[in-house]
Amino acid sequence: MRTSRLEAFSDGVLAIIITIMVLELKVPEEPTLEALRGSAAGFVTYLLSFIYIGIYWNNHHHMFQVVERVNGAVLWANLHLLFWLSLLPFTTAWMDESRFAQTPMVIYGVNLLLAAAAYFLLQQAIFGAKGGERLRDALGRDLKGKVSPLLYCIGIAAAALSPWLSLAVFVLVAVMWLVPDRRVERYLDTIDPDGV
Repeated sequence: MRTSRLEAFSDGVLAIIITIMVLELKVPEEPTLEALRGSAAGFVTYLLSFIYIGIYWNNHHHMFQVVERVNGAVLWANLHLLFWLSLLPFTTAWMDESRFAQTPMVIYGVNLLLAAAAYFLLQQAIFGAKGGERLRDALGRDLKGKVSPLLYCIGIAAAALSPWLSLAVFVLVAVMWLVPDRRVERYLDTIDPDGV
């Protein structure tokens, strides 16, 4: 089957996830900048998770530019990814409300790690589907995809030393992925230089 329904459904779920996260932001009770300062931690956690959702949306979009058809395994792998991403509003809110306590930081890191694992499994399902070699060719060695889970594990372990160190590692991974990944675009340019 074509990818359009999978992409539309995924876009909708990701939009809902972002909406749920923004609704978790606490509105100050007083109309002052001092009162707004109390929402700073919530904004930081929202921003970090918003960036992660944006990274997944961006990479998901690029991935399905190379894929022409999907099968049942790809559909289920995609749902698996969306499941872990749908938990981000919960783990983000817990991290915020606990003011970056150790256990919520660990759970947030585990959530990020499991989403990364689910994304990897989605890629593997696509590789096994008809035409999956196009994605494999486009991704090449996928160094960032291999380093990210390792950094998530380091961030999870770092929470034992300092939740702030853990947060720094999670921010580092997000920054690493913010650098535009042009592999799929370059691949598409090689197979269709005119972009037709």
